[in-house]
Amino acid sequence: MTTFVDRVELHVAAGNGGHGCASVHREKFKPLGGPDGGNGGRGGDVILTVDQSVTTLLDYHHSPHRKATNGKPGEGGNRSGKDGQDLVLPVPDGTVVLDKAGHVLADLVGHGTSYVAAQGGRGGLGNAALASARRKAPGFALLGEPGDLRDIVLELKTVADVALVGYPSAGKSSLISVLSAAKPKIADYPFTTLVPNLGVVTAGSTVYTIADVPGLIPGASQGKGLGLEFLRHVERCSVLVHVLDTAALESDRDPVSDLDVIEAELREYGGLDNRPRIVVLNKTDVPDGKDLAEMVRPDLEARGYRVFEVSAVAHIGLKELSYALAELVAKARAARPKEEATRIVIRPKAVDDAGFSVVREADGLYRVRGEKPERWVRQTDFNNDEAVGYLADRLNRLGVEEELMKAGARAGDGVAIGPEENAVVFDWEPSVMAGAEMLGRRGEDHRLDELRPAAQRRRERDAERDDAEREYDDFEPF
Repeated sequence: MTTFVDRVELHVAAGNGGHGCASVHREKFKPLGGPDGGNGGRGGDVILTVDQSVTTLLDYHHSPHRKATNGKPGEGGNRSGKDGQDLVLPVPDGTVVLDKAGHVLADLVGHGTSYVAAQGGRGGLGNAALASARRKAPGFALLGEPGDLRDIVLELKTVADVALVGYPSAGKSSLISVLSAAKPKIADYPFTTLVPNLGVVTAGSTVYTIADVPGLIPGASQGKGLGLEFLRHVERCSVLVHVLDTAALESDRDPVSDLDVIEAELREYGGLDNRPRIVVLNKTDVPDGKDLAEMVRPDLEARGYRVFEVSAVAHIGLKELSYALAELVAKARAARPKEEATRIVIRPKAVDDAGFSVVREADGLYRVRGEKPERWVRQTDFNNDEAVGYLADRLNRLGVEEELMKAGARAGDGVAIGPEENAVVFDWEPSVMAGAEMLGRRGEDHRLDELRPAAQRRRERDAERDDAEREYDDFEPF
C-alpha cells in the first residue's frame, strides 16, 4: 500500500459568494420603509499552509478534489449573509505549487508559509447598499461571484542539508541509521529503500538534516529505476555525499566507475554543479573492501574529492565524517544571503489606465476585457431589467461606450464582455445615463423596452387606443 507520495494533481474550488437580497422594509404605518436587503457573504478561500507534522502528500493522492464553503445570501432587515469558511490544506515543508503547464506558482518553505490557491468569490450587494439619490429603492441586487476553480500540481522537494547519493545497496540507509536516529528499512537486496529518508545529525554545535536518495542507476535522469522520481529531493541540499560500495558483488563495478555514473546522472538532471561533494567509501569492515578502498583513494583525491573510509556496520570513521559534513553545512549556511524583511510594494495604476480594453476581432465582434466590466457582468441578474439598466449605467460611467465609439462600433454591432468561454454577447445600442424618470416599477427600466418586439406591439396598441379615444372625444352628436 502506498504510504509516501511526493507529487499529486489537486483540483481546488473556492466558495461562491452569496447573492445580495432585494427587499423593502415593511412595517405598520410606514408604507415607505425603503430598501433593506443585506449583502451576500464572501466565499471561502483554499489556502495551502506548511505544517511540520505533515511529511507526505498522501492525503491529496486519495482525495484530490477539495472545495471551500460558499457564502450565504443576504436577507431582509439589512442582514448580511455569513462568509464562507476558508479551507486550509496542510502541506509538507518544501512543497512547490505549479500550474498544469509546469510554471511555479509558489515555493512553500518554512513552517506557517501559506499560499492562496483559489480565491473565494465576492458577495453581491443588496439593494440597501445600491440605493442612491437617483435610485432610492432599487428593485434588484447583485449576484455573488463564483469562486476560482483551479487545477494545480504539488511537488515535494525534501528540505535537507546533506543528500546521500549512490547505487542501490551501497549502504545509504545503513549510514543514515547510524548517523541519526532515523530507522529506515535495511535489507540485503537492491531497491530496499523506496522513499527518501530523513535524519537529524548533531555534530558539536551544528545540527543538520541528512537524506538518502533511493535508487540511482544509469539512466535515472531519463526515467529508469526510481531515480527520476526522487532526484528532485536533491535540489535543496547544500552538500552531496557519494556513498560508494567497496564490497560490491558485481564484477563489472568498482567505486570509481560508480562515481562517474552517478555524476553523469546528476549533470543530466542539472542545477547541482555548485554543490560541494564528499566521497564515502563504505563497507571497509570487509577485508576486500578495505583493500579496494586503499587502492582507489589516491585516484579520488587526485580528482579533488575529500574521501572518508567508513563502515556503517562496524561504526568506523563515522565521527570524522559527521564533523566534516557539519563544517560544510555551516559554510553553506554562512554563505546564504541574509533574509530581508518582506517589503510592501505599491504599484499604482497609470494615470491613463482605463481599467479595460476594447478590441475588434476578425469576425467583427467587439470584445471588452477588464477586471471591472467582467466582474460587473458576473454579478448582474439578466432576468431583471433594472439590474441590466444599472449595468449599462456603470459601463457608461467607466467609459466603455466612448471606447466602443472610438473603435468604430455602431448601433446593432455585436459586443462581448469577458473571455470566450463565459462571455456575455449582446447587440450594442448607445444609451444615455438614466435618471429617476427612466425607471418604471421595481425591476423595470424603460430604456430596455425600446429594444423588445413585445414592447413595440404594446406601444402600437396604446397608440391605437389613444387614437380611438380622441375620435370619440371629437365626435359631436346631431
